[in-house]
Amino acid sequence: MDNNIKHALRNWRRMPFVTYGILAVTILMYLLMSFNGGSQNPYTLIIFGAKVNELIVVGDWWRLLTPMFLHIGFTHLLFNGLIVYFLGAQLEQIIGHFRYFLLYILSGLLGNAASFAVNTSISAGASTAIFGLFAATIVLGKLYPYQAGIQHLSRNYLVLIILNVVFGLFSVSVDLMGHIGGLVGGYLIMYALSSPNAFNNSKQQRFKYGALYVLVLIVLLVIGFIRTDNILF
Repeated sequence: MDNNIKHALRNWRRMPFVTYGILAVTILMYLLMSFNGGSQNPYTLIIFGAKVNELIVVGDWWRLLTPMFLHIGFTHLLFNGLIVYFLGAQLEQIIGHFRYFLLYILSGLLGNAASFAVNTSISAGASTAIFGLFAATIVLGKLYPYQAGIQHLSRNYLVLIILNVVFGLFSVSVDLMGHIGGLVGGYLIMYALSSPNAFNNSKQQRFKYGALYVLVLIVLLVIGFIRTDNILF
């Protein structure tokens, strides 16, 4: 194979194209909402897939996924987009494209499930997935204790996690349970998806964390279904 082609393929593999794809979809959804009633319009949010507990119960299960690609206002989009751009690109290069994609989606899913279980309000935003990315940096710090770059990344985002959780405790506009669910989801799924070559990381341990993720998800969905069903009927 020609050296130039090899070099181009190597650069392509290093490019965080999953992060770019997530951002592209998120921005596209924001633009579509802006031209169809506005991203802060509750009716528009519902039409485009925001988390609405009553609709999830009657069959719109996809609303546990779509909220992570929607944002309420430009400031919301800007801050979340910047975090995804900088942190997402770093994590994608560390753990690979496919694992990063699963980490993002499954963290957001558990975060939205936690919100569904506890929070009755309409909600949207990438924060559920972002908190999963935060938690993944902590796990990587444990799995690679002798790599200075990963240790530095882990310490920095541990401080950010603490600050965001404390801020969420005092802000009624923040879906705190969604954030906590995203943290738990990212922590569990990062262990489940991690490399077998990582420090003290057996196949049994990875399976345990994966099974625990599924169990937590099921429990949250059952709680959300029962609570919402009782309100409706």
